[in-house]
Amino acid sequence: MLRLLLIVLIIPLLIPGRLCGQVLPYRSEAVHFSNADGSIRFGGTLTIPVGKKRYPAIVLVSGTGKQDRDATMAGHPMFRVLADSLTRRGFAVLRTDDRGVGETTGKYEDATTKDFADDALAAVHFLKQHKAVRKVGIMGHSEGGAAAIIAAGSSRDINFVITLAGLAINGLDALKLQNYAITKSAKISDYDRNRYDTINTRMFDTVYRYVGAPELESKLRSTYAAWKQADDSAFKKDFPDKYDHLRFFLESYITQAKGPWYQYQIRFDPVPYLQQIKVPFLALNGDKDIMVTYKENLDMIATTLKQAGNAKVTTHVLPGTNHLFQHCVTCTREESSTLQEDFSAEAFTTIIQWLQPFLK
Repeated sequence: MLRLLLIVLIIPLLIPGRLCGQVLPYRSEAVHFSNADGSIRFGGTLTIPVGKKRYPAIVLVSGTGKQDRDATMAGHPMFRVLADSLTRRGFAVLRTDDRGVGETTGKYEDATTKDFADDALAAVHFLKQHKAVRKVGIMGHSEGGAAAIIAAGSSRDINFVITLAGLAINGLDALKLQNYAITKSAKISDYDRNRYDTINTRMFDTVYRYVGAPELESKLRSTYAAWKQADDSAFKKDFPDKYDHLRFFLESYITQAKGPWYQYQIRFDPVPYLQQIKVPFLALNGDKDIMVTYKENLDMIATTLKQAGNAKVTTHVLPGTNHLFQHCVTCTREESSTLQEDFSAEAFTTIIQWLQPFLK
């Protein structure tokens, strides 16, 4: 009851320009704008530093899943925290609700990563109309990092790029690495881990091969049936007196695999976009991230940009941090909601130090 009472007392103090009675060094504005063809109307929050006639601005791009403008994940409002910290240091920051969330129209389920990149560009163009904005950068988390790469590789309106655990390898490899990391962290036997890895890999390969083909569903069903027959036979032989608890949710996977987002994602190739990015690029990853493994993604960004002639690339690994840039213990997905930290101080320090030249 004490905690509930404290929350009730604090909430009325969260008013524009103030936090618990403290005057903030920036102003916060509710904004609305549309994309080029007017099909999507975005609702968002723009935080603007006070006492400055001109300033750089940053568009925040969220990761996978329908998220509000604060990018609240596992109870942690990553983008609200970042917007507050960045604006205190002189950057205007625009964060928006995802499609179909809050004040933004559209249907999230029908959109692909390319659509989210186009949404990010709509936000960039909105900021470019502000006379006080002198440079615009883009910062994307997870899949939002892939959207940021697509956007920056497609437009010359973006002056710098930051990815936070940004997806930067091809979609098929990313799915496999992610699922290997998830099963490795799960509290299951090596025997069951191998079974999950086998069926996941076979299904991923099947989708990749038959993207857009009318026989995709039938191929998925036959792939699963062949695996299931062999797996049942092996399990009965290895554990004749044991009940099998392992499940693969075939129907929900087929539904997902037939959707536009999944089919775009599994065929996603970041290289052509990375090759077109000529502006400064900062890429951060936590070394305990099981959703976007750091080595493969950071190596892809650094290598591809440099080979394309962009030497203005910095990659940084944050020790002991997970996908949300929290210091973690078990570092599983489930642990994030139990951690108090919203965003690593070391990660933010790295970001703000890298951004210093854009304040001049």
